[in-house]
Amino acid sequence: MQNLATKFNNLTIQSDFIFKKVMSRKRICMHLLEELLQIKIADISYFEAEKSLEPDYASRGIRLDIIVADDKNTHYNLEMQVNNIKNPDTKNYVLPKRTRYYQALMDIDLLQKGQDYDLLPPTYIIFICVFDFFAKGNYVYTFKKHCLEDSDEATTMILNTKGTHGNISKDIKSFYDYVNNHIINSDFTRQIDDEISYLKLDSKVRREFMLLEARLLDERREGKAEGKAEEKLATAKRLLNMGLSVQDVAKGTSLSVEQVENLKAEQK
Repeated sequence: MQNLATKFNNLTIQSDFIFKKVMSRKRICMHLLEELLQIKIADISYFEAEKSLEPDYASRGIRLDIIVADDKNTHYNLEMQVNNIKNPDTKNYVLPKRTRYYQALMDIDLLQKGQDYDLLPPTYIIFICVFDFFAKGNYVYTFKKHCLEDSDEATTMILNTKGTHGNISKDIKSFYDYVNNHIINSDFTRQIDDEISYLKLDSKVRREFMLLEARLLDERREGKAEGKAEEKLATAKRLLNMGLSVQDVAKGTSLSVEQVENLKAEQK
């Protein structure tokens, strides 16, 4: 538990856990959105943190960090993205398709069964990335479905905290500096840092983090165990195809004779 305690004390705004907690503070989340979009927001309401969207049993579910709606019914999804992940099979970066999928599932979730399509509210998917995905140096990359005859209400924004140019407010730039290097150079980042300090003194928050980490560790262990079991089965099938006896395959894979016999029966 000492290692977890140290990990908790070293958490920064880049941590999903801390990011969700900080953005759950209305004044901070509202100010970030106002400064980023250069709009005025009278109020925001929160949907459950880390909302799970699973449209049906056959679809890939996602978990969203922060979802809020403002007083004009515009919905915002805020995500902290630390790693520029690649698909190990295709070697392609997943971020573009991930944002597209998030947008689609948000729309499905926001439109209740039987409602008209034109009731879909405006949405923003906002990824705060600590890397420059497009390597252009822009502070912000903004994407919209473009129609020449009409405006669009679905926007994706990829924020590049490593950016060097573009039009952003002083508070957004100071937020980038804080995310990157823990530099406090504005009242806004002072508020964020104070909030993080407060969170780290809260025993309930500490306990929540410990339980979350323990659960994730258990899930990883279960995943590894399942992976090893699948590898054994795959090896056993190959050995059977090579003509080895059930007994030899069982010895070579540490599977039971009964398991190997079942595999052999399935291959017939």
